[in-house]
Amino acid sequence: MNIIIADDEEFIRLGLHKILTNMDLDITVIGSYSNGMDAWAHISKLSEGELDVLITDIKMPMMDGLKLIEHIRDKSIATIVLSGFSEFEYARKALRFGVRDYLLKPIDKTNLYDLLARLKQERNELKLENAETAGSGQDSISQEKEHHVIEQMKSILEQEYDKNFEMERIADTVGMSANYLSRLFKQETGMTLTDYLIDIRIEKAKLYLTDHPHLKNYEISQLVGYSDPVYFNKLFKKMVGETPKDYKGKYR
Repeated sequence: MNIIIADDEEFIRLGLHKILTNMDLDITVIGSYSNGMDAWAHISKLSEGELDVLITDIKMPMMDGLKLIEHIRDKSIATIVLSGFSEFEYARKALRFGVRDYLLKPIDKTNLYDLLARLKQERNELKLENAETAGSGQDSISQEKEHHVIEQMKSILEQEYDKNFEMERIADTVGMSANYLSRLFKQETGMTLTDYLIDIRIEKAKLYLTDHPHLKNYEISQLVGYSDPVYFNKLFKKMVGETPKDYKGKYR
């Protein structure tokens, strides 16, 4: 199983890494991060099936655990939340986002092992079911093609987020009609293409604000694909809850 850890306390990350790699469950820790934004930057680049489990703390800088969980739309990724007693209500809220389970700190090794062993068993059973139903001929080929197109679309949006969004051109690139592609994308991701692109642009803007604080607001606006800095400012505040200036100020 491939696992990513997100926790702002280094000794917890190191301890978890050691515990996980010593388990006899064929576990590989493919990432360990001190905040949700860095974890999301890694997860967002992974293909389906590359990550099995995310273990995340709730309260972290830059992007907290709940926001990180909200970003993950791949339902095949099981999420485990780490929680202190004082964060119990946060943990309960996390369960409503589809979190698989939560573990109280300090982490009980036996509980963690049992949970991961159960997840691994479920994944093996699911793979077996998929293998048994894979002989459905054209339908499975069609679904595979559609999945490939959606992943191709995501890749295009990730690479060309700073360019004008031209639906017809992108549809031509993947060989489908614009209307069908729009419906398929919404069906597969739960988001419209426009909303997905906005998410990417806002996350990129956050990175520019924190990693390149010398950049002006209008410069960041242009870098993420918005020619109107006033519109960008309003959109950022709507999505993040604060202006780019206030967001930058928190991380100086």
